[in-house]
This record gives sequence, structure tokens and C-alpha cells, in this order.
Amino acid sequence: MALVTLSQPLFPAGDIVMTQGVSDLIQRGALNPTPYLQRHLTGDWGDLCDEDRRTNDAALKHDDRLFSSYQVTPALKLWIITEWNRSVTTLLLPDEY
Repeated sequence: MALVTLSQPLFPAGDIVMTQGVSDLIQRGALNPTPYLQRHLTGDWGDLCDEDRRTNDAALKHDDRLFSSYQVTPALKLWIITEWNRSVTTLLLPDEY
């Protein structure tokens, strides 16, 4: 059996909160946000352009806001935003921004 090594978080998540839309999807079993949150915290910014990736990489060093976007299904996109001071990480749907 192979062991899976998970990357260590690059920054603290702070309090993890979610919008009503994300909560509803989780309750219906239509979304498991855990792998996307893990990706966000380890610097896998998901489906961002190169410029936005570079912005996030710089934000890690300069304590700015971090943003990730994940295409969960063709019809479902999840955004994750960690505030500049790392006090809160919010899971939301694009139309809830």
C-alpha cells in the first residue's frame, strides 16, 4: 500500500466560513469542499490565469488577500478567499460575491 503525503499548508486559514449557497450544496451532498480547501491552503490556486497566480504567490510573501477558483463540475465553480491578515477563509459561489 502506498502512503499519500499531503502538503503542509503555506498559511493559516483562520476561521473557515461559507456562504448559504455553499452550505446548501454541502447539505445536499452536491459538494465536498475539503479537497478544494486543502488545495487552496497548499498554494494550488485552481483555475486562475498566470497573472492571478503570480498575484497570489506575491500575496503569500506580502500578506495580501489570497484567491482561488475551482471548476468543480461544468456547472459549479467554487471560490475560496483568505483575507490579508489570515483571520478568515471564505468559501463562496461566484454569484454570491
